[in-house]
Amino acid sequence: MSATNLRRAELSDVPEITSLINAAFKIAEEFFVDGNRISIEGVLEHFESGEFLLAEEEGKLVGCVYLEQRGDHTYLGLLSADPTIQRAGLGSRILTGAEEYCRKRGAKFMDISVVSLREELLPFYAKRGYVETGTSPFPSDVKLKLPCHFINMSKDLVDT
Repeated sequence: MSATNLRRAELSDVPEITSLINAAFKIAEEFFVDGNRISIEGVLEHFESGEFLLAEEEGKLVGCVYLEQRGDHTYLGLLSADPTIQRAGLGSRILTGAEEYCRKRGAKFMDISVVSLREELLPFYAKRGYVETGTSPFPSDVKLKLPCHFINMSKDLVDT
């Protein structure tokens, strides 16, 4: 296993981020999302309110995550791993790195939203200290094949 390095994304990374997110989510979400998960414009919009951390191994982009500071909470979304190396612990390494990155910047809580149809993700996050806090609607700009919503979860970054 190669060392995973995290770095802040730059605008020049947008096309690669978009491709990675769509490749990662296509496998997991193709049964309920019709088309791509996000457009280049969508990634650019995320840069207006937050930032992406990129995971690289041997100089190659292998994962990313979106982070948005909201007071003493940080919202984490679009956690993506290269589909050719998913299930090798990369998602956990990105998540742990993102939590540490946000903790160093004063975040006290990390918040995530898990798609209700992705039931396998709830135990993944619960095992890492996240607890359910409620629900919210799925974005209306994503074409869906099946109805779904988000299950919101949060983790205390101070007492961990």
